[in-house]
Amino acid sequence: MSTSENPKKAAGNSKKVVVFDYGFGNVRSAERALARVGADVEITRDYERAMNADGLLVPGVGAFSACMRGLKEARGDWIVGRRLAGGRPVMGICVGMQILFAQGIEHGVETEGLDEWPGTVEPLNAPVVPHMGWNTVDAPADSELFAGLDADARYYFVHSYGVREWTLEVGNPNIRAPKVSWATHGEPFVAAVENGALWATQFHPEKSGDAGAQLLTNWIGTL
Repeated sequence: MSTSENPKKAAGNSKKVVVFDYGFGNVRSAERALARVGADVEITRDYERAMNADGLLVPGVGAFSACMRGLKEARGDWIVGRRLAGGRPVMGICVGMQILFAQGIEHGVETEGLDEWPGTVEPLNAPVVPHMGWNTVDAPADSELFAGLDADARYYFVHSYGVREWTLEVGNPNIRAPKVSWATHGEPFVAAVENGALWATQFHPEKSGDAGAQLLTNWIGTL
């Protein structure tokens, strides 16, 4: 896309976002969705580019264990950790959110996650799985991620596993507690988290139409 086609880029206001390509994500869909809302997007697993981007997006599809293996092979675990240590924004989507938790359990097999948040990714307790299709999200009133979005806005989910209990406690009153959003399929599960430089969604904003575009716009606005 030329600068004449993208006013934000032409004005020098476009944010550089890297979609991390470790073999387990809908990278092209994410690229198109981010470009749609004015980001300067690159798909890569290059260390320097991933570290230096304004924002890093970590997608994820498939099994928790396979995603973790692919992420480590691409040094993505190290990149995520280093970026967050420096307060550099990272956003995870779908399994890219799940691997941010301490562990995942699939078919009785336990796999260590990135442990940015305590908690276990486990099978959804629902009469029908996978949870596939459109659903609403119960977000905190002061959410930055869902700013400008109506409570009845719907987002696209495709998953059989989720985090059914949020266990992180913040005892220091000077530390801002994470903002946790929920959705329900059979029972409540974590649908999104905003935690300083680290944001994540269980649903796919890149497949969620105008609501997803607004959500990505909100993220880019914080970069």
